[in-house]
Amino acid sequence: MKILVVNAGSSSLKYQLIDMKDESVIAKGNCERIGIDGKITHKTAEGREYVEECSFPTHTEAFEKLVEVMTKGDYAVIKDMSEIGAVGHRIVQGAEVFTKTTIVTDEVIDQIDGLADLAPVHNHAHALALRACKKVIPETTPQVVVFDTAFHQTMPPKAYMFGMPYECYEQFHVRKYGFHGTSHRFVSMKYGEVTGKSLEGLNIVSCHLGNGSSITAIKDGKSVDTSMGFTPLDGIIMGTRSGSVDPSAVEFVQNKLGFTPAEVGLPRTFGSVQRQQRYYKCRTAGRQAFTACYRYADI
Repeated sequence: MKILVVNAGSSSLKYQLIDMKDESVIAKGNCERIGIDGKITHKTAEGREYVEECSFPTHTEAFEKLVEVMTKGDYAVIKDMSEIGAVGHRIVQGAEVFTKTTIVTDEVIDQIDGLADLAPVHNHAHALALRACKKVIPETTPQVVVFDTAFHQTMPPKAYMFGMPYECYEQFHVRKYGFHGTSHRFVSMKYGEVTGKSLEGLNIVSCHLGNGSSITAIKDGKSVDTSMGFTPLDGIIMGTRSGSVDPSAVEFVQNKLGFTPAEVGLPRTFGSVQRQQRYYKCRTAGRQAFTACYRYADI
């Protein structure tokens, strides 16, 4: 079976076509600058690369181009889309609505779009991409959505509730959601597979370390706590995210610099974490920041 995996953003659409016989990548690519102008980069397993400047007013045109490149011309890797057995979509925010992988329906797409307040940069774009995909993928091909947050829905209230009025949770769904769930779930399952140990009775600390990073405590194969919170901003220090910061420190800097609340944002105010060191030449602070990162990773 061949599976098309899609990761859609607000202005991009990354994809991989995978042969599940050996889990090898047949082709991969990225449709960029959707809604601006457009560009597709398509690479095959043999190393052939196709790049074209395109017109992508919406995600629909990007999907249509993706289908064209994969099925026609010198860079085709399949005869037609009927060779694809299923399509999988990565979705950032499933909140408390989605606790597992789900078959795509019009209702599911509407629910994902309805969670856009919790992930404004991602969820509406996911919904646009899902609707676009339904237009160009045969109806007989099943499509599923996999949520970054679903794995963490096993956290107990003591882990996901904030020290805020309960009405904030009841009315606005403010709580810790956690992210990178697909990664943490895979890593914990792989650990059990490699060591030959059952996940039952096993305590694991899973570290997803990259430009975006998070750490998860896993008990009996289930997430019981994680470092990211209401958004992916919380937790350990990352490439372009500050990680956990005392809110009073933000207010203190705001007052010192004369910013309004709307203007405050550490990455926006000071640049990315990588650039802070260059701008302020605070090498010692930089070392301390990354030491903190490794301290959390060693828990």
